[in-house]
Amino acid sequence: MAGNIYEEERLVREYLLFHYGDPDEVLPWKHGPRDALGFAARCVRELLNSSAVGRDARALDVGCAVGRSTFELAGQCREVIGIDSSRAFIEAAEKIRRAGLLDYTYAVEGDCTARSSARVPAGTDSGRVKFEVGDAMDLRADLGTFDVVLAANLLCRLPDARVFLARASQLVKPGGQLLLTTPFTWLEQFTPRDRWIGGTGGRDSADELTALLEPHFELKTSKDLPFLIREHARKYQWSMAWGTRWLRR
Repeated sequence: MAGNIYEEERLVREYLLFHYGDPDEVLPWKHGPRDALGFAARCVRELLNSSAVGRDARALDVGCAVGRSTFELAGQCREVIGIDSSRAFIEAAEKIRRAGLLDYTYAVEGDCTARSSARVPAGTDSGRVKFEVGDAMDLRADLGTFDVVLAANLLCRLPDARVFLARASQLVKPGGQLLLTTPFTWLEQFTPRDRWIGGTGGRDSADELTALLEPHFELKTSKDLPFLIREHARKYQWSMAWGTRWLRR
């Protein structure tokens, strides 16, 4: 298994732009998949049933990266904890939380860069947010339970997503919401083949994931969520995540 590539400075800059970049910074072209922009905020806005979230709700964002979705959850919940295995990602997110912004550079071409700033979203109470380094496969025992748990594009980057899903059934309160997005990009670099959820032997990943969750959760929402990660001005990763909202039985 490879080390954590998400500690690399290049990835930190890419994810700061992915999470916080203005649309014209991320995609400075007239023709392009603009519906794929702003994914970190959209995965909350398009999946969360906000009307079912109480004033004192707690939320957990596992695999929060540099924190944009964590701040989005803070608009709905009194307390939000963002956890990621990358210390570099969490350090960036915490700098944004404390100072309100973080200046960074992003790639244009070759070693040419442009400058931007990642900012706490307007109107967000950053005092509701905590960030910490943690392992989704071994989350600390004293986290408690949550009204909302989000795991955006995490499952296919874990050594064994079943371990996290089993813990999720304990983390989400009865009647609470589990929000998942995943493009099912199974790679042996991250997950041994025998730990993939579908994606091999003719097995469909969405069907396999549903079968794993149904004993504890009811599927309430299912939709395709495109997302776009910029590498430089003329190279992008366009992907389609399967977005779901599950209600804890």
